[in-house]
Amino acid sequence: MLNDLQRSRHGIAASQFEFLLHLRGHPGARVADLAEFFAIGVGATSKGIDRLEGRGWVRRIPNPADRRSSLLELTDAGRALVDDAETTFAAITELIQAALEPAQFDAAADALRTLRTALERDKIGNPVG
Repeated sequence: MLNDLQRSRHGIAASQFEFLLHLRGHPGARVADLAEFFAIGVGATSKGIDRLEGRGWVRRIPNPADRRSSLLELTDAGRALVDDAETTFAAITELIQAALEPAQFDAAADALRTLRTALERDKIGNPVG
């Protein structure tokens, strides 16, 4: 549902929105940082960033601490897009909250946080390359 709404309203996939949202909060992140955060491979992350860069939403800048890597930052167009797309994400969150009692919503969020922590601790689903 989120993916369909993000595509129809903003022309991006939900995964692209997540990359842009993360970069908005973490300017100067590297591709490897995104790969680690999202527990996906560096190659897939780099290809995703290439697509965002090709659309003018992200730019790579030289990393002064390591010439082999680049730092990522949103362009003005990328920042405007993620700000706009965030309204769609917020609307979906409101729909979910309206369907659940507050205690149910909190319990579901807690369960998902616990699951993610356990998966990360046990290195289940982490990328290998």
